[in-house]
Amino acid sequence: MNPPFPNERPPAVAWLGYGGLIPFVVPALCVALTIGNTAFWLQALAAYGAAILSFVGALHWAFAMLLPGLTPSHRRYSYVWSTMPALAAWVAILLPTAPGLLLLMAGFVAHYAHDLKLVKTVNLPAWYLPLRTQLSIGATLSLGAAMLAVT
Repeated sequence: MNPPFPNERPPAVAWLGYGGLIPFVVPALCVALTIGNTAFWLQALAAYGAAILSFVGALHWAFAMLLPGLTPSHRRYSYVWSTMPALAAWVAILLPTAPGLLLLMAGFVAHYAHDLKLVKTVNLPAWYLPLRTQLSIGATLSLGAAMLAVT
């Protein structure tokens, strides 16, 4: 039995998702335009990127717990996979700025690639992948713009 999902993205999901891009875009712009203390904005961007990368990983923990029809092997893999973004995020904030931002970008890209595979095997809301696409692009471009501005 497939869980019922709304066909349309709930308005709160859109507001929260797109609003969540603000802490990516504002620090990246401040770095790129050299507004204020660049080190502060880079730290703010990396910290928020690490928090959000950990959050998207946690989605897969929930999927592993709640989605019916997963094989025990797939469920176990999902639990393990869900912890990888948090570990990568932790390493990213310990690294120097440019490599740390690059690792966060790689984490968002890898997690998105994993989501592309996931939606082919499990029933998720139709709006999930398009939203993840847009948010992943926004996060990755913001991290990349800040990284390029300081290298």
